[in-house]
Amino acid sequence: MEPLHILKERKAQIHRKGDAPFALECNKDSLAGAVSQRACVFCGSRVVLYPIADAVHLVHGPIGCAVYTWDIRGALSSGPELHRLSFSTDLQEMDVIFGGEPKLYKALIELIDRHQPKAAFVYSTCIVGLIGDDLQAVCKRVEKEKGIPVLPVMSEGFKGNKRAGYKAACNAMEKLVGTGDTSGISKHSINILGDFNLAGEIWLIRDYYQRIGIEVVANITGDGRIDDIKRSHGASLNVVQCSGATMDLANMMEERFNIPNIRVSYFGVEDMAESLYEVARYFDDAEMMEKARILVRDELETLLPELQQYKAALTGKRAAIYVGGAFKAFSLVKAFRLLGMDVVMVGSQTGTAEDYEELQEITDEGTIIIDDANPLELSAFIREKDVDIFVGGVKERPIAYKLGVAFCDHNHERKELLAGFSGMLNFAKEVYSSVMSPVWQFVPRRAEEEIS
Repeated sequence: MEPLHILKERKAQIHRKGDAPFALECNKDSLAGAVSQRACVFCGSRVVLYPIADAVHLVHGPIGCAVYTWDIRGALSSGPELHRLSFSTDLQEMDVIFGGEPKLYKALIELIDRHQPKAAFVYSTCIVGLIGDDLQAVCKRVEKEKGIPVLPVMSEGFKGNKRAGYKAACNAMEKLVGTGDTSGISKHSINILGDFNLAGEIWLIRDYYQRIGIEVVANITGDGRIDDIKRSHGASLNVVQCSGATMDLANMMEERFNIPNIRVSYFGVEDMAESLYEVARYFDDAEMMEKARILVRDELETLLPELQQYKAALTGKRAAIYVGGAFKAFSLVKAFRLLGMDVVMVGSQTGTAEDYEELQEITDEGTIIIDDANPLELSAFIREKDVDIFVGGVKERPIAYKLGVAFCDHNHERKELLAGFSGMLNFAKEVYSSVMSPVWQFVPRRAEEEIS
């Protein structure tokens, strides 16, 4: 019997492993009235493109759209920080009536003259799609006048869900790829796609690859640079982490430039090591593989003894996971297992059918697998499964704290490095300090049961 809190229209997006043959619908538009945790098309495009640090990012629409996505990721830059500024045309009632194209043109000219960016991304919002502003024509005009790429991002929020925004972002970047000079690029070279440099993680990952003899041509998009993206077609391989966000671009580069791609994850011990081994296997280089083995061995010699003290305290504790991209969920399941913990619920905002098939294979019997959840569902499953820690993003934090459950931020706004081998240790420390905090004695999760 299905719990009463699940809406009839939502049942196909929720699966309990072991109850029936696996079948899970996904990539649907969010159910009206369900207050989905998933964001709109515009937001999806912004989270992908935002970390490109030397470009102007101009939101053509009401000020609320720009505010909603201002500094949306903790994406660090090793140089320019133009991406940290949130520009908007701030469309008003008269602009809606008479059209916003003149305002957009003036805004672009002013921003380019003032900041001298390498490129400009112009995001279309719901109202722009409704009133019919010709975004592409304005961008083309300014690009001709100013001599830099001015790229329309066709991301009207009502066109679909967050995944459609990822595609809009990739379509915009596609116009840059293939326009730069590729001379001097090593045959052992890669582009890193789908890492957004939260807490400086891409710097750590680049260092790992460089230590085994790999040249990184472009970061797409964490700590990204326009000139690097322009010459990214000179790399030999695309290494894709957040495949939902950037796989469209990887597929385009394979089609146009014959650059193959592999999917990896940098979270957790197993996946971090495999990401290095897989790249070394692709280049079929014995010396590179040996360097990768030495790197992994040296890192684990330091890491594993330190993890044991946390595992002793955390073994048997229960975890729930709800993240944006499903790739993180795979790694988190493995990371919790390494700490002796049980994952009893796992879901994502943008997972694909293949992602959920893989989650079904690596999770235990009875695990709840959920796509595009809403707060009521998450709250109910956390209570039902008697969860000790909930891993999610900023929108999920209040759910955990209101229920008296420990929380770990694994999404946009975190300031702690969680990728790589050192990131696994940081993750263990955060989980331990959250689950074992004495504060939970003052907000016992079972208080209602004790009273009844």
